[in-house]
Amino acid sequence: MPTTKKTYGKRLPRGRNGGIELMLIQDVDHLGKQGDVVSVRPGYANNYLLPQALATVATEHHKRMVDKHRARLNEIQKARMAGLREFGDQLAKQSVTIEANANDEGHLYGSVGPTEIVNALKRLEYTITADQVRLKGPLKELGLYTVKIHLGHEIESDLKVWVVPMVSDEHAEKKPVEKAAEKK
Repeated sequence: MPTTKKTYGKRLPRGRNGGIELMLIQDVDHLGKQGDVVSVRPGYANNYLLPQALATVATEHHKRMVDKHRARLNEIQKARMAGLREFGDQLAKQSVTIEANANDEGHLYGSVGPTEIVNALKRLEYTITADQVRLKGPLKELGLYTVKIHLGHEIESDLKVWVVPMVSDEHAEKKPVEKAAEKK
C-alpha cells in the first residue's frame, strides 16, 4: 500500500513573503478593507478568515469583480457627495429663529443647544441629527450666531441662528383686556 502525504484542504496561493495571499470580502480590523489583497499566516487564513467568510482566494477573476464593484461604489459615492453639497447650499440660504427665556440684559436662563437647532430645522422641513450641529459651546445670549452643520465627508454648511426673547403670555393677555377697557 503506497503512503500518501495527507493534505488538509486545498493548496492556497503563497504571497511574496511566504504567507497565504487572500482577498478580503469584508473589512477586517487591523488587516484591511474590503477588496484588499493581504498576505497572512496559514493558521489565520484557515482557522479564521476563510471559515468566517471574511476572505477568499485572490484570483484574477475575484480581483476584476472587486474592481468593478469599487467603480460602482465610487459612482454612488460621487452622486451622494453632490446631493450633500446641494443640501448644504440650501441650508446655507436658511436662517432659523429660536425663542428662549432671557433676562433684561440678554442672558438666557437656560441655553440653546443642538437639539433646539435640529427642532427649528425640522419645522422648516430639513432633517439633520444633533451630532451634525457643530457648536463651540451652548448659546447663552440673545443674538445672531453662525453655526456649522457637518453633513459628512468634509462637507459643512453655515446656518444662521437667531436667538430671540420669548414672547411672554402676559403681553398677549393684557391686550384684549386693554381693548375692553378702551371700549367702556
